Amino acid sequence: MSSEQVQDPLAQAFVQFAVDCGVLRFGEFKTKAGRMSPYFFNAGLFDDGAKLDRLAQFYAQRLLASPIEFDMIFGPAYKGIPLGAVLAAELARRGRSVPFAYNRKEAKDHGEGGTLVGAPLQGRVLIVDDVMSAGTAVRESIALIESAGARPHAVVIALDRQEKATEGGQDVPHSAVQYVRGTLGLKVAAIARLDDLMQFLQHQDTPALASAHQRVLAYRARYGVTD
Repeated sequence: MSSEQVQDPLAQAFVQFAVDCGVLRFGEFKTKAGRMSPYFFNAGLFDDGAKLDRLAQFYAQRLLASPIEFDMIFGPAYKGIPLGAVLAAELARRGRSVPFAYNRKEAKDHGEGGTLVGAPLQGRVLIVDDVMSAGTAVRESIALIESAGARPHAVVIALDRQEKATEGGQDVPHSAVQYVRGTLGLKVAAIARLDDLMQFLQHQDTPALASAHQRVLAYRARYGVTD
């Protein structure tokens, strides 16, 4: 990444917000792929009304500034459920009320039954999640959406880690986001990417964050993908 790369103000503000909330942390963390990552993003720590409200604003701003068009929102269980709900509410505040649905992990055998809750799935569906590590939640969502006769159209996430996915325990040359775009044919928008995180760290003057910058650079060199 060139140091002259133009900054994305929305992404930079989001990274700062995530750091301030303790959602984005630096150290040593084991990922699902078994890698030791120098940073960890835990969206579950957007854990009060004020944080969720601000988070929804970031999602809405990124979406409305993108060319992505959609007819409804789908939040995959579990983290996608509150994310989709607060995004739908924020879009309504901005004058665009769209239907929202989510799924259960286990089918309900009483009441309305089934695994889907909320508005009927129809039209172009936007899937909302926090990060995309392997694309598993997206593939499961696609199957649910298509089985309901709707069209999985796009995904919006908070952070694109821009790193190689794994298949069968082996690194592959593409990221989960690239797989979803290129192979599954869905549009993807992210509030921020690893490149934005690196820019943020590059402009911090505390010893701890300067050290984190070097570790993230090394991690990117080993596992990063080129968009």
